[in-house]
Amino acid sequence: MVNSSPAVAAHAEGEEIEVLESTDVLPVAPEDQWKSLFDKYDPENSGFISTERFRDLLAAHGSELDPHKLEVLLALADGNADGKICYQDFVNLMSNKRSNSFRRAILQGSRQLRNSALREEVGLGLSRRLVRHVAYETLPREVDRKWYFDSYTYCPPPWLMLAITIAEVVVFMYYGLQLNRWVLQVSSPYFLKGPLPYHPQLRAQAWRYLSYIFMHAGIEHLGLNMAMQLLVGVPLEMVHGALRIGLVYVCGVLAGSLAVSVTDMTAPVVGSSGGVYALVSAHLANVVMNWSGMKCQFKLFRMAMALVCMSVEFGRAVWLRFYPPAFPPCPNPSFVAHLGGVAVGLTLGVVVLQNYEQRLQEQSLFWIFFSVYTLFIFCGIFWNIFAYSLLDVKLPPPP
Repeated sequence: MVNSSPAVAAHAEGEEIEVLESTDVLPVAPEDQWKSLFDKYDPENSGFISTERFRDLLAAHGSELDPHKLEVLLALADGNADGKICYQDFVNLMSNKRSNSFRRAILQGSRQLRNSALREEVGLGLSRRLVRHVAYETLPREVDRKWYFDSYTYCPPPWLMLAITIAEVVVFMYYGLQLNRWVLQVSSPYFLKGPLPYHPQLRAQAWRYLSYIFMHAGIEHLGLNMAMQLLVGVPLEMVHGALRIGLVYVCGVLAGSLAVSVTDMTAPVVGSSGGVYALVSAHLANVVMNWSGMKCQFKLFRMAMALVCMSVEFGRAVWLRFYPPAFPPCPNPSFVAHLGGVAVGLTLGVVVLQNYEQRLQEQSLFWIFFSVYTLFIFCGIFWNIFAYSLLDVKLPPPP
């Protein structure tokens, strides 16, 4: 333990209260203020402070912190095998930022979290019970669940998945009224004439590689996608945020349309299955990889039901693709977008879900999968520019 003079310690305690009060809500202290506080506990400028002194600080002022965060910070102090905390870990802790070393110290600590499980807490309101339910649905470690429970404030709400779903419903209602058809809208001669669906003759219109998600073959197609998108996508967005879930979703959508343009070159594409399958596949893979840690109820039954829903939707798409088209020679929409979404979910998506509140740019596996995905995108672009003419593919006429 590093010794410090009584004057320095007394002076430091006066600042500790002020700093801890501010970090309980938001990390507002600037970098130089953290450095000044750290130096008061490290008069020898060794770059480390004793975890014992850090525990004393938490014991003296822990009432100013959320109880679950205090519990996690105490576990970190106990989990440091070398008995010291470096400056960067100190800044991360006091700023409510969790680094990889933070997680490793807790997981490799000498004891488990001392308090009762989050599930056993009583007297919670409806909104807090929903947050607790989402934590158990998506996170495999109790330390992550407690940290998320204390940190989540519904601000911002899970707006992305809700906005996409509402837009899909609005577009479907519009075309349902225009075509006077709600089931198998794809059989209408005007279905593919709009600006949204992907069509191989119109592949130069780049927005169609993404906008096709707002068109659906019929109410049966929209219903299954919307159910999976809301039941899986909204909880994931509540935990991981719109940016990360949006990344997985958009990558699945783009991979789906490019996969169709490479492997099913004459077929159009509609529906949000690429993005939906990316999210659902990533979540199911995360559950399987952390089976013992996932405490969601009836997880085996629910996982089986999710696979059944995915299989039904995929089977519907395969049947529709090979069903005689209403307007030959243009075939019905392709099912390959589903497979592109699954590929993204099992690679890029799993890395995102596995690293809750960790910086993705620090994960080597993330950069490996992201590089492979980027390479696929560039190959798909070059394929669409050159392959159709080189292979002399006979495309159906434009809609």
